[in-house]
Formats: sequence, C-alpha cells, structure tokens
Amino acid sequence: MLAGLLTGICTVSLAQGYTPKIEYGDCQIKIAAGLVARCGYLVVPENRQKPNGRTIKIPFVFARKPDMDSTRDVFLYTTGGPGYSTIANFDSLRYNSDFFQFGPFLVFDQRGTKRSLPCLDCPEVSEAAKKSYRESLSFDSLQLLAVQQCRKRLVAQGIDLSAYTTIESAADINDLRKALKLDSLRLFGISYSGGLMLTVARNHPEAAKAMFLNSPLPGFVNYEEHALFNFNGALDRVLANCAADSTHDAQYNGLRERFHAYFSSITGKRFPIRYAIKGSKDSFTVQYGKNELINAVIDRLNIWQVQSVPFVMNELINGNHATYVREQLDGIFNDNHSLSAGMRYSIYCSEQIVYSNKVLVKKQDTLLPWLAGIRFNNVNHAVCDCWQVKPEPAIAKTPVYSNVPALLAAGDIDPWCPPFYNRLIQRTMPNAQILIVRDNGHIARVGMKGVDFVKLFLTAPYKKLVSPLKEVTVE
Repeated sequence: MLAGLLTGICTVSLAQGYTPKIEYGDCQIKIAAGLVARCGYLVVPENRQKPNGRTIKIPFVFARKPDMDSTRDVFLYTTGGPGYSTIANFDSLRYNSDFFQFGPFLVFDQRGTKRSLPCLDCPEVSEAAKKSYRESLSFDSLQLLAVQQCRKRLVAQGIDLSAYTTIESAADINDLRKALKLDSLRLFGISYSGGLMLTVARNHPEAAKAMFLNSPLPGFVNYEEHALFNFNGALDRVLANCAADSTHDAQYNGLRERFHAYFSSITGKRFPIRYAIKGSKDSFTVQYGKNELINAVIDRLNIWQVQSVPFVMNELINGNHATYVREQLDGIFNDNHSLSAGMRYSIYCSEQIVYSNKVLVKKQDTLLPWLAGIRFNNVNHAVCDCWQVKPEPAIAKTPVYSNVPALLAAGDIDPWCPPFYNRLIQRTMPNAQILIVRDNGHIARVGMKGVDFVKLFLTAPYKKLVSPLKEVTVE
C-alpha cells in the first residue's frame, strides 16, 4: 500500500515561532504501482508574522522509485501563473516518467491556488468578462466591481490577502523541505514560478542545490513597464524570419509595415460579430476590437503554431476576423476556472503593480501605436487599488545574487518572458547558463533530437554545456 494513503501527523520543530506540520492523506494524483509515495498537506501559518494565528494547508505529492534515496537529489516542481495549481495539472505519475530520471519527484502547490486551503478563487471576475461580451458593457467597469465583490467575500472568511506572496511561498517550500527531512532541493520553475525559485535561492540558500528555470519571470523586473516591448520583440522576430524565408512570396511583401499600419488604425474601434456559445443554438452580437485580434496573433507564438502567424496577420489585415475572434470568445465562455484570480491579484499587486510606474506603462502606447490600448495582463493599477494588499519589501525588487548552478531556458519568440529576462538573472548568478531555443515561445522545448539539456545540466551542473543542435544556443 502506498505510504501516501496513510494518515497521521508528522511535525518538525523550527526556530521560527511555529512548527510546520505534515498532515498525511490520500494522494491527489494517481500513483503508478511500484512507486513509493507520501502525500498530504503542509500546514503553516497564513501569516508568519502571526505564528499563532490562522493556518493554511498546501498539498504536495512526493514520489520516488524504491531504490532512490528518499532525502537527496529531490526534484521539486511548482507551476507558473501565478494562480494555477500544480497538482491539478497532473492526472498521474508513471513509473517510467521522465521526472524520475533526476531522482525523487516532489510536486508542490502554491498557497491560495486550486487545491490549497483556502483557495483564492474569484469566479465573479470570469462571469464579469462573459457579461461584458453578452451585453456589450465595459469590461473594465465590470471587472472592478467583481474584484471588489471577491475581495469582500474572501476577507469575510478571515483570509489575510496580504499573506499570499512570493516570499511566503518561498518559505513554504523551505518549510516543506525541512518537514519532510530532505536535503537541499533541485528546483524546477516555469514562468512566474521561475521567479519564485529565485526567491528560494535568495531567502533560503540552504534549500537550493541546483535550479532549472524555463521561461522565468524574475520578480525584480517591473513587467508592466515593458510588457508591450516584449510582445513587439517576439513579433519582430517572427516577421524578420518571414521576410527572410518568403522573399518570393508576394502575399507577405511589406507585412511588418502593413501590420503596424492596420493595427495602429483600429485603436479604439469596435466591430460586431454574431456568436453562439459552444453547445448552444442561440447567438448574440458581440462587440470586439484590437485586443481580441492581437491576442489571436500572440497566442500563436509557440512551437506548434508560429508558422501560421504571418498568414493570420494577413487574414486580420484583410478583414477576415471571424474565425479568430470566435476562437478568442470560445476561450472566455468555456473558461474552466483553473486560475485562482485572487491569489494572482495578491502576488501581482504586492510585487509588480505597486512598483511599476504608470507613466512608463503608458509610454509604451506612444512608442508602439500598433499595440496601444491592448490588455497585456488581467491585473492592473485599477484592480490593485480595489484589491488593497501590502507591498512586498523592497528586497523583492532586487536581483538575486547566488552561486547556485542554474539552467535558464528561453524561447526566442516568447512574448511574455523573453531571453532578456534570462540575461538579467545571469548577470548576478555566475554559475547560470542560458539556453535559447529558436522558434519557441513560452516554456521552451529543452529536449529534442535525442538531446536532453536538463539531464546534461544536472549530470554536471557546473560544466559548460555545448549544444550539438543548430536550433539551440548556449550563453
């Protein structure tokens, strides 16, 4: 019988005014026969400044093969967002899963996400988005009302919204390590959780043995101030490749200039379309604009769809919007509520928005008129004015200085976390290496054509990697 099916309490005393606990229980992931597993919740104070106050529970799944050391070389993974559940992304763990080639595998959620207790869901916000399309109302106004409603409901439950931060999540990881009596960890983070792992390395250096960060968003950047530049850089890369690859294809002549001119010209314009929710026969008129059209392009900046981006750009410029707008609307009306928006607001408002300069955020519209006015994030200053959480301390906005060996992967057409971020991280981490993967977007592919760069790195973390593939460069 799996150890994860056992129940009980395991505690470890720490000199920090509280005692983290492990409540063992059922695994929330199907575990393959032959694996040894321990599952349950980490129980810690919601606010570590109030160690005797309210506690929260954060789920984990810890699995290994029987011959693996249960305390060393543990590979800890938590997903990005912020606001997504790690465990909810797994149906099962197979015995021969690639995750186990690195040692024991530890899946850990972040506080406030779907499987954690409490969960900071805000279904009011997704309903506001649907209402705005159904009734042709301002989403911005409806969103703020929904944010206020969600905040009021969560606060009434006694939840301290200012306690859901990157610094607290990093402390959760270290507490879990100590409670499970593990040696230092190999940390695996993607997107936002890449920044979370960097925070672990800074605040709890004893916990970090090595790091693999794919498309990391470092907490010390002011994302809002250059989000549109990130979009534009990724699009420029695709357009440059298109110009080089299609010199004899007349339909793509001057595509960059036509794209810029068309999308600059439709700023503030609205277009009507009839739309029916999947499974429904009834349709209604939806008003859409540049935001939906740009998203149709940005969403294709990935390894599977990037080749279609020039074609889609041409389609939109020529007024053929319907297919792509309905695709965007399907995503909104078939939202499965996987994002815990309240947790996302607490993170972004406390460490990003509060530190970003509104003037510089707006300046992007002036310099990039073809992208002006689009919503590049679902959190902004107005939302944070409603959410009302305390800023994270200034150290959260400083680069991480660390000798921990790290592999930093990036796709060269990533519109959210470009290679530029990896280079900023590397500047103060002398044992960090960067992989740049051609024609890859967010979450770069790091294993291809028989080459597994993560395995090569973890086998010799301090050794300089050499790429045998033309698609991948090492810096």
